Amino acid sequence: MHFTAETSSNGVVERDFTVGEVPGVLWSPASGSGRAPLVLMAHSGGQHKRAPGILARAHRFVTGCGFHVAAIDAPGHGDRPRTAADEQHIAVLQQAQAAAEPIGPIIAGLHTYLAERAVPEWQATLDAVQELPAIGAEGPVGFWGIMQGTGIGVPLTAVEPRISAAVFGCLGHESLTEAAAQITVPIEFLLQWDDELVDRRSGLALFDAFASKEKTLHANAGGHGEVPRFEVDSATRFFARHLDRVGASSA
Repeated sequence: MHFTAETSSNGVVERDFTVGEVPGVLWSPASGSGRAPLVLMAHSGGQHKRAPGILARAHRFVTGCGFHVAAIDAPGHGDRPRTAADEQHIAVLQQAQAAAEPIGPIIAGLHTYLAERAVPEWQATLDAVQELPAIGAEGPVGFWGIMQGTGIGVPLTAVEPRISAAVFGCLGHESLTEAAAQITVPIEFLLQWDDELVDRRSGLALFDAFASKEKTLHANAGGHGEVPRFEVDSATRFFARHLDRVGASSA
């Protein structure tokens, strides 16, 4: 991990970093004592590590809970160049959208393609971040990611035992059922009832597929991009409840 820039404002220290060729951001409390839990945040499709929703939630988790938050650019997003294969996947998606064809299977294929690269990148990032004294290898880890973040986060959480709680949502079960069935940590799942891109039944099927004994479904009216702002408060309470509990039990 190499830190390349650092700023501080409103009680939050923001540090740019790279792990190999992958760029990321780490947000931390400006003043803190001892180690604190870590939340990994994955952005949605077409966005980047500093997208407004990521930035707002990161600051909330830091200032509201005293957590550290890490985000990286997904393959072909943000500061990462697109490969020819990236461009081909995007072209197929755009053609289907222009023709008003179903895009669920295409998005599922795109997410599978991205996850194959992003999951090991996230694991390498977690390895690097946990080497920092303020975080450590034994601290609890959460994951937040909806839409494309779920497409990457579900297969990541399925194979990463260090993640002890996760927020997913706004995505269907296509290509994710098998991975979801391997996840047993507490889950909070967001579903937009009037989602024009994700079939409601598919979203419900994904929620049902998680093997977690503790999982909560938040179904809100509105389209794909209309997740209510109060869900930020809910995610903050969710992580405070589960990550603090894990931290206390391991102390």
